[in-house]
This record gives sequence, structure tokens and C-alpha cells, in this order.
Amino acid sequence: MSSMVPDQYQSASEIAELVTTGEISAIEILERHLNHIEQYEKDVHAFNLVTIDEARAAAEETDKLIAKGERVGPLAGVPVAVKDNLCTEGIPTTASSKILEGWKPPYDATVVKKLKEAGATIVGKTNLDEFAMGSSTENSAFGPTRNPHDLSCVPGGSSGGSAAAVAAGFAPIAIGSDTGGSIRQPASLCGVVGVKPTYGGVSRYGLLAFASSLDQVGPFATSVKDAAIVHEVIGGYDPLDSTSIKQTSNSFLEVLDKDISTLKVGVISELMGGIDGITREVIEQANKAVSVLSAAGAQVEEISLPAALYCLSAYYLIAPAEASSNLSRYDGVRYGLRIDGANLNEMNVNTRTEGFGDEVKRRIMLGTYALSAGYYDAYYGKALKVRRLLAENFAALYKEYDVLLSPTSPCTAFKLGEKVSDPMTMYVNDVCTIPSNLVGHPAISIPFGHGQDGMPIGVQILAPPMKEPVMYQVAHTLEMAAQ
Repeated sequence: MSSMVPDQYQSASEIAELVTTGEISAIEILERHLNHIEQYEKDVHAFNLVTIDEARAAAEETDKLIAKGERVGPLAGVPVAVKDNLCTEGIPTTASSKILEGWKPPYDATVVKKLKEAGATIVGKTNLDEFAMGSSTENSAFGPTRNPHDLSCVPGGSSGGSAAAVAAGFAPIAIGSDTGGSIRQPASLCGVVGVKPTYGGVSRYGLLAFASSLDQVGPFATSVKDAAIVHEVIGGYDPLDSTSIKQTSNSFLEVLDKDISTLKVGVISELMGGIDGITREVIEQANKAVSVLSAAGAQVEEISLPAALYCLSAYYLIAPAEASSNLSRYDGVRYGLRIDGANLNEMNVNTRTEGFGDEVKRRIMLGTYALSAGYYDAYYGKALKVRRLLAENFAALYKEYDVLLSPTSPCTAFKLGEKVSDPMTMYVNDVCTIPSNLVGHPAISIPFGHGQDGMPIGVQILAPPMKEPVMYQVAHTLEMAAQ
């Protein structure tokens, strides 16, 4: 097993403190990370683009501000990798698809803007499954990303490039998007922390849409503390996002060390062996996490989330239906790839045939079929009923429990190519993460042990909407026990 994972990581909070106090310069930190990327990126392929010149300019600007004694943000000098479905002004943004070839957005996504304002140094755009559709980062027009723990394995997906970038030490922080588990599942497979915030808690302005009622932007980090810091930076109300929540800002850091003895934790029985495909060793690690929380004084009980049995089916109707609508804008007329034809219709067909990969085409066709006359009620309508039922299940549980616990991924990282020709087997990788997306609730995956193959296993903490503080509190308890 060839590992690219460093023996130890320098955390984002440590870097920001050293840079802010002048003990080390932002440009020194950047060059150290760029050298590491140059040495190992050819093996991992975490990035579609490393933005060397822009990163150096940003780091130099941070150093100038500090030299003048001016205030810098909480991520001063911290290298950050950004998933290549978030708009970056003047820098190619492809969503790992041929259809966006040559497109450079005229603006920054709100999350990117907030990172820059916090002093972060954007080091590059990370690889992903095309338009975030996949669980292995093998569906990319630029080739697959490899898991830094074992280069013969996948990093998970769709934010596999972001997870791999953090695991490999290319950047202490990365940003991903999570539609059905696309932050948490690769975080689990790569042995890092991954957070899906409450839907509407982090702006989606500038995120290339896959499924608009499910997509959410969130951080990857090497620790719960670093994830909380970044979440505070990128979160908050954004008038440019119609789904953004007008919220009072929460502090996640101040709760990390709080005692959890007053909390009640529900363990989701359906995700602890009640659904096929979840391996025994993953369940064993989740049970160890249960023991840790019990020993810390929390009241832990097994609970049932009956609608979890239908979430996978519902998701793979709702998400493709929304994708078929969102991806209709890629027509060869306004931006990106254009393959000419004898008339407008032929040009549209040629462009989309050449520009989209197989998985994207598969989901567009699934979604269009589910929304078509005569099938809407039979498929899409029923999926929406499952979503409503799931929300009711969660609401009832959260009246009694502060957080819920489950595995993150049903298995450890699998071999490249092992599941790529079997979509149904691939889709099962999202079975534990999809419920949170369907209802818009926050969830976090933290590394907790390893499988017999030596690959990381993640445990997931789920919380009610806008209750991230208690989620971070419990996650930090588990993280301390796992060290």
C-alpha cells in the first residue's frame, strides 16, 4: 500500500497564528505547500488547476498587511483548495466537465470571496466527479483522483479532489459541496473531517448547480476545530442566495470542550446493519464511538429512522430530476464547449453529446423520465412523499435526542475501477449520508479507526437544522478519543 499521507499535519489554526504574529510569512507557508504539491500531485491528481501565480500574489498581500500592522482574518496565510464547481473570478471553473471548456467566471462565489476576506490563500481548483455526480471521483473529464492512503483506491466523491488534497497535506483546508454525501463520504474514505452545514446556512451563490434543493457547500479539515473555524468564516446570510437563512451567527469554537454528559444521542439502527451493504468493520467502529460517548456521560440509545430504508430510491429520483433542469442551460450557445451542426437543434445535440460524460447523461435521462407526463406522480411525486415522511421521522426524534449517530460510508475505500461499471453498486455508497441532504440538516464525518485493509473509517454525527454547535461538541469528543 503506497501512502502519500504525511506523518503529521500543521493545522490551519496554527498556521494562521504563526503568520499573524509574524513568526513565519504567508509566502513561506505557501511555498512549502506548493513544493509538496509539486512532489506528489502527479500521483494523487487532487487538482484540475494549481493557481500558483494568484496564490503567491495573495500570500504577498497578506504579508504586506501584517507588516503594516493592519488587521488580518482568521485564516491569514492558510492555503485552501477549492472544489472546481465553485466560481473563481478569471480562473477556469469546469465542474470537471468538457462542456465548460475554456469558461472563466466573471465573479467569485460568495464562499470564495469570504475565504479571501479571511486571509486565506487559494492554491487551486480540485478535481471532482463531473458536475458532482458520483461517489468515487472517477467520473471526471480530467481523469480520476487517487486516495493518498493507497494510490490504488478511490478517494470517494464527488469532492474526492478536495478530500485528497487535505489528506495528502497539499492544503490544511479544502472546500467541497455535498448533495448526497459528497463531502462526508470522501472525508470518511480519506481519513479527514468533512462537514455538511444546514441547508441555507452557507451561501450557494456561485456554486454550479446539480440539485438545488440538496446542494450545500462545506469544509474539509484535519481537525474538528479547523472545520469549525472555516465554517464560521464561510457561513452566514447572503442576499445573493434566495435560499440563504437570515440567521444569528453561531460560535462553534466555544462549545468544543464542553461536557456532553447532559446530551442524548440516538444511534440509527437502520444504518447499523438494517440496510444491506454496510460492512461489519464499519459497524464495529460506529459501536466503538457509541461506547466513547457513553463513557463520556452521554445517554446513548438505539433508535429507528424508518424512512431511511427508502432514502436512496427517493434521492435518485429527486436529484436527477433537478439535474435535468439545471443542466439544460449548457447548450453550446452562451459559454463553454460548442460543437457546430447544420441547425440550432443539431448544434445543441452535438454539444451535449460531446460535452457530457456517461454518468451525467444517465442522470439527465433518469430525471427527464421521472418528470415526464404520465410518470411524474408514479416516481417524482412518490419520492417527494418519502422526503416528507423522512422529515417527520427526524422531527420526532429530535424532540427527544440532541444528535444522532451512524457510520458515514458503508465501506472503506474501494479499488479504482471496481464499481465504475455498476451504477447501482456505486450509488449504495451514499446510503448513510443521503438522509441529511433530503431534509437539509447538518452532519459531520470524523475519522474513527481503520478497517482490516488499513484504510480510514468515518463516523457521522447528525444534528437538527441550525444546531451545528452541539454537532461540533459531540464530534470533538469523539475526535479526542480517536487520537
